[in-house]
Amino acid sequence: MTSKVSYTGNLRTEAIHLKSGSKIETDAPVDNEGKGERFSPTDLVATALGSCMITIMGIVANRHDWNIEGTSCEIEKVMASQPRRIAAINVEVFFPETAPTRSKDRKTLEHAALTCPVFESLHPNTDKNILFHWATPDEVESNGTLQASL
Repeated sequence: MTSKVSYTGNLRTEAIHLKSGSKIETDAPVDNEGKGERFSPTDLVATALGSCMITIMGIVANRHDWNIEGTSCEIEKVMASQPRRIAAINVEVFFPETAPTRSKDRKTLEHAALTCPVFESLHPNTDKNILFHWATPDEVESNGTLQASL
């Protein structure tokens, strides 16, 4: 088993990660009869996408000895009704100046993000809009030297 989730009343749950004991509390959102005082279950799904993308990029970065520490993302979840579901997840990823500068390396990291397990697990009808923001201009290899691209 991975986790145990209990209903604690007032449209709230507590999830416990069984291996670590780490806890997450959820609350129904204001637009669905809750107080919105904690992550909602659908907030966790959207947030899991960003977390998974960065984790997988971290794995790839470690393999290549690239420093992406400080990479962050901002996530917006867009809900639909009839049926109530996540219609879209908008993610903006921000890389620090220490991230790779070569276009090829950046494409490798972006591909890793766009093939993370959560991205691949979301329903095809859920729009996933991802923007990557690099802190420095990218460089492309030309005749064995690096040049800044415009």
